[in-house]
Formats: sequence, C-alpha cells, structure tokens
Amino acid sequence: MKNYKPPYTIAEIGGNHKGDMEIAKEMVQMAAVFCKVDAVKFQKRHNIELLTKEQYEAPHPNPINSYGDTYGAHREFLEFDVHQHAELKAYCEELGITYATSVWDLTSAQEIAGLNPEFIKIPSACNNHYEMLEWLCENYTGEIHCSTGMTTKDEIGKLVGVFMKHKRAQDLVLYNCTSGYPVPFGDLCLLDIQTLIETYGDHVKHIGFSGHHLGIAVDIAAYTLGANIVERHYTLDRTWKGTDHSASLEPAGMRKLARDLHAVHQALTHKSTDILPIEQVQRDKLKYRPS
Repeated sequence: MKNYKPPYTIAEIGGNHKGDMEIAKEMVQMAAVFCKVDAVKFQKRHNIELLTKEQYEAPHPNPINSYGDTYGAHREFLEFDVHQHAELKAYCEELGITYATSVWDLTSAQEIAGLNPEFIKIPSACNNHYEMLEWLCENYTGEIHCSTGMTTKDEIGKLVGVFMKHKRAQDLVLYNCTSGYPVPFGDLCLLDIQTLIETYGDHVKHIGFSGHHLGIAVDIAAYTLGANIVERHYTLDRTWKGTDHSASLEPAGMRKLARDLHAVHQALTHKSTDILPIEQVQRDKLKYRPS
C-alpha cells in the first residue's frame, strides 16, 4: 500500500511583486490568511555577478514586460536587497507562513543562507552551478530544493551526486519541472515524477512538482503520482506586466489548490472495513434484502 505524504503547497511570488514591498507583503498576507498555503517563495539575484556585461546591457527580450531600459535595469528594479528579505522573513513568521527564496548565484546564496530560512530553492537555470551547490552543502543546514527543468538525466544524476558526496542528500528535494511560461499540458511530462521516485526516492528527502501551466487539475495528478510538494507561481493579478503573471495562480486559484490537495490526501486510503459506518446507515435503509 502506497503511503502518501501530506501535501505541502508553495506559492512562488518570485518577482510578481513588481519591486514593491507593500505588494509583496500583501501577497504574503493573502497567501497565509486566504490561500492557506504552507510557504511563500521569493527570488534573489546579484545581477552583476549573474549576468555578463552583454546580457546586463541588452534590451529585455520582451520589452512589453520590462521594468527598465535594459535587461539589467529590469532585473534591478525587481530586486529586493538582503535587508528587505529579512523584513519579509520576519513578516512571514508573524503570519505563521514559511519564508523561502530561490537563489541564482553564490553571493545571493550566501546572503539568504545568513537569514537561516527553512529551505532554499535552486532554480532549474542554476542547478549546474556546482560552486554554489557545494557552498550550500557545506555551510547551510536547511533543506535545499532543486528544480530539474531544462536538465538532462545525466545532469540530474550529477546534481544528486554533489549532495551524496557531502552526505546532504537527505536534505535534498527534487522537483519535476518543465521550463516554460506557460507550459502546454502535453509538455508537462508528469510521468517523470515516477522516474524521479524510482531513481532517487530512496536517497532524497522528497520529490516535488513545480508547475508553470494553467489551472490546478495537473497539480492534483502530480500529487497522486507521488510529488507531495507542489509549487506554483502566484500573483494578485494575471494581467499585470511581467513574464510570470500569465502562468501564475491568483489567490482564488491558489486557495482552491491548497484545499483540493488536502482533500485528495484525505481520500487516498483503502477502506478500513467492508462497510464503513457512513455506509451502514444507508445499507440499513436501502440495501436489497432477498426474501
């Protein structure tokens, strides 16, 4: 009998706060009080370190979504510094919701690790940044979550190998993920969740699912396949300017997702007896009695 772990839902705010701390706090409050998810997640980039000079000074590839004249200016506009992240973490603690952040470079990893969050996320784009992974394994004691979008099976094996070498695989969470915004249903490849479980389930802490699709039906399927941690991009308004909003859930959708995941968890059992107490009442009234 498969033992389903309780679902854990993460609302990824990322840069959907539009660089505004008041919007970020409103999103945290809505996620905690209305959506009732387990965690919110931000992003941290040290853009000068992360981007080449050419990338930093280039125009945004989709100017309609840009908050600056260049891609670097756009990224800086959306960036919170480590003191603002500390303020957001304290606000999350006040509201009883877990704070986490994705880190894109070594400096960001070091800054966020200094805040000692429960977990740090490594995005798909950076899961081969071995210097950063090694530093986290050696210096940060919390869980480390890694997405596997745009990553080959060999690269996933090398990623897990880093954690096993440092005896940190028990703190690793691997996410099935397809990198795209939004992702068509045919490209979600949910059965790869089973592959991750079969290959790494005995070595890592959890297998998760990070989705950039529309709706919430797929997330329920991901959970039933064994991904007990479900992460979705989250926004207050899907029409806002930015690349992630269209593939995000608004508060009503995020609330339904958290609710439905917990409902499915309760339902994934076998009957404890042939006739349940709730059925006995109906059986006594309705069951055919042969003469």
